Amino acid sequence: MSMLHSLCHRLAMLIGVCVLFTAAGCATYTTPGAGVSVGNLSQADADIGEILKREPAAPFPARVAVARVQAPGYSSRSNSSCYGTGQVCVLTTRDIESDQDFQRIAMLPMVSDLARMSRLLLPPKLDSTKELWRAAATLKTDLLLVYSLDTGFNIENTDVGPLALLTLGFLPTKKARVTSTASAALYDVRTGFLYGVAEATATEEQRATVWSSTEAVDNSRLKAEAEAFKKLVGEVEKLSGDVLRQHGKAAAARS
Repeated sequence: MSMLHSLCHRLAMLIGVCVLFTAAGCATYTTPGAGVSVGNLSQADADIGEILKREPAAPFPARVAVARVQAPGYSSRSNSSCYGTGQVCVLTTRDIESDQDFQRIAMLPMVSDLARMSRLLLPPKLDSTKELWRAAATLKTDLLLVYSLDTGFNIENTDVGPLALLTLGFLPTKKARVTSTASAALYDVRTGFLYGVAEATATEEQRATVWSSTEAVDNSRLKAEAEAFKKLVGEVEKLSGDVLRQHGKAAAARS
């Protein structure tokens, strides 16, 4: 019995050491918050009749306000400045968007000037695009371009949701993938008319062995999101061409 007791004691010590070693060697990563359906924001507090009555009123070229919105409580390793409570929050600092991306938007034929949304113009609670429209109106802009990024993580066909804890370093043979979808909607500030929506997706795929640290995982996220936004800008360029073809003559007649 004493030999068995000694063996059990040694085994327990070995297990304890292994647990401590594993706990010390495993990094964790919290996935970012979710995106929002930007095309449905203006419909949250309106009935079908009201939506159908909305008409475009913006002149072209137009002054455009730009805002990135995310789900309430959004946070990522590179951006935790999401402002506002309610149905959405607004990110007031950039992390994955480049100056070149916004320069492409500013150079569109339908755009005369581009303005960034500031938290100084926003109320603490944001439940729909109405609060964003008011802020855009304060900036004396004609159009509001709202965009959002929804980023998902997948390990060997298993999805990892937003704000989830991902343990790293224990899946050496598994495939890891980050997929980011960037979506945008273009609204008329005066009437809330929805001119159209745009969407683009990008993916970063690699072996999970590369995800040995939180920095490595976040680099994959940043690459996927930056590429998705870059592609989205291309889709916004196409959308702007459609908007001018459909509404440019009417806007010229109004002016």
